[in-house]
Amino acid sequence: MREAWRKPDTSVLRERMMQWRKENAVVHVERPLRLDKARMLGYSAKKGFVIARVRLLRGGRKREKVNARRRTKRKTIRKTLKVSYRWIAEMRAARRFTNLEVLNSYWIGKDGKHYFYEVILVDPERPEIKADKKINWICKPEHRGRVFRGLTSAGKKSRGLRKKTRNLKVRPSLRSWNRKGK
Repeated sequence: MREAWRKPDTSVLRERMMQWRKENAVVHVERPLRLDKARMLGYSAKKGFVIARVRLLRGGRKREKVNARRRTKRKTIRKTLKVSYRWIAEMRAARRFTNLEVLNSYWIGKDGKHYFYEVILVDPERPEIKADKKINWICKPEHRGRVFRGLTSAGKKSRGLRKKTRNLKVRPSLRSWNRKGK
């Protein structure tokens, strides 16, 4: 299954994306499209696990053009995001399903205008989740809203926390370095 996703069948994927474009930006999905990837990231087919498909617009993030008097340096309308698209997809899914916590996410496709991601969400209030020793850590109160604090895998990668060296200006946090790290 993993080998099939290294070079996916473009015609089948194109048809799927045509259907996805007609649907809402954040959609609850019955089962994951990439089952091997979902299971690798912590998904299991039991009550309490939810998969959401998120559609994002591609391209740079444009700001509205400013007409007020100021020097040209301050009229910037195109800025680079400090947040990855995958992290944005996770946050949008978390806002859509407010009672669930984001576990992880993965890429499922892109076309000329959109990126598509699947986000794995967990319901921390379900007794099946509380009883499972592998996932019941997410039920603790300190994991509430973890996606908005950059504690998911996509968030940590975007914050630059994958490597540990002494000269990184992202540890313990960007705020402690007066935002000089990114």
